[in-house]
Amino acid sequence: MHTAQTDLTKVFEHLKSEYSRLQVGRASAALVDALMVDAYGSKQPLKAVASISVPDARTVQIQPWDKSQLAAIEKAIQQSDLNLNPVNDGVFVRLTLPPLTEERRKDLSKVVHRLAEESRISVRNVRQKAHDKVKEMEKNKELTEDQVKSFQKKLQDKVDATNLEIEKMSKSKENDIMTV
Repeated sequence: MHTAQTDLTKVFEHLKSEYSRLQVGRASAALVDALMVDAYGSKQPLKAVASISVPDARTVQIQPWDKSQLAAIEKAIQQSDLNLNPVNDGVFVRLTLPPLTEERRKDLSKVVHRLAEESRISVRNVRQKAHDKVKEMEKNKELTEDQVKSFQKKLQDKVDATNLEIEKMSKSKENDIMTV
């Protein structure tokens, strides 16, 4: 049960982190902090090679600790799916977020729904894995029938609670996106 609870929490936390990376018209360091940059011969997250700040609501400012990494950071941003044009001034790389169009809002809304559905699928997989483990334990006479039923009820309650949280977060994120 503990493993299933941990896995369900991981699913929810992953969704939360994915939603924080969605561009909703407000600048956020989370938008780029996990972006992989080719630095010193290996791929590293942007937050490991630069400081990321948000000077205003529409700008993300990235200052590498080593100025020789400016070009690599700029290239990583251009190759990402952010659809943003980085401006390199020799000290900082700046990203200016354009206001969201109605079409972009609808596209982001679809992404929110897709991410929520992927999370629900992950929750189902966690539930199935836990059910299989319990059936195996029952078959090996490690658990009684009553213990199995109790476990399955607790598991289903956790799954329902996690799905409810996913739904709430999905609706909240969609409202954020669709609000002009």
